[in-house]
Amino acid sequence: MSDKAAVVADLLAHGRFLEELDTVGVVWPPAGAAPVAASVESPSPPAAASAPTEDRAAALAAVRADLGDCQRCRLAGGRKTIVFGQGNPEAELMFVGEAPGADEDEQGLAFVGRAGQLLTDIIEKGMKLRRADVFIANVLKCRPPGNRNPEADEILSCQPFLDAQIRAIQPRVIVGLGKFGAQFLLKTAEPITRLRGRMGEYQGIPVMPTYHPAYLLRNASGKKDVWEDMKVVLRFLGRPIPGE
Repeated sequence: MSDKAAVVADLLAHGRFLEELDTVGVVWPPAGAAPVAASVESPSPPAAASAPTEDRAAALAAVRADLGDCQRCRLAGGRKTIVFGQGNPEAELMFVGEAPGADEDEQGLAFVGRAGQLLTDIIEKGMKLRRADVFIANVLKCRPPGNRNPEADEILSCQPFLDAQIRAIQPRVIVGLGKFGAQFLLKTAEPITRLRGRMGEYQGIPVMPTYHPAYLLRNASGKKDVWEDMKVVLRFLGRPIPGE
């Protein structure tokens, strides 16, 4: 398939995906949604409501209890483990990826495979933060068979739990990793190549869409773009930029 044909096929698939979402009550994009804003060099950290750590931890635990041994979609039949996500319940920074892979399904932890190791490097070696101080989750809590793309009904089954996780944690900034993480948060079908580097928002929380670490394993040239995105995130958090 030529590059042009592949792009057309992807756009058609996105159209069918969004139509499915509309038929079950999710409007993409929501009425009155603000357009995605261009990235800025020196943003002011947004004001955010705060809650005691124990309250956020309890709220997050309640979300996990509600999820239970989830059987809400077909993925339950093929998973080994539910991957709820992990990190600091009062994290200022949250990362949202696509779905668990084989290593994550085996261990029950988000981003522990090769892509997870690269994400750890981005957080700790690049941003000079501790991975334990952020929160990492995925749009889907169960691994799709063969690591295929998430389907509309699967996303809708998991959506309430990711929404609740974000409400419990109250992060100041969210990073959408890759196409599905970014599109879920920004409620758009734009490709990640157009979204990355352009700040948007999810329910009032700034969102930085960027490339997924798995993409960077195949395309090392994208690391420079991701680092530029992470510098914007650090400025939102009021943190120093390493090397500047």
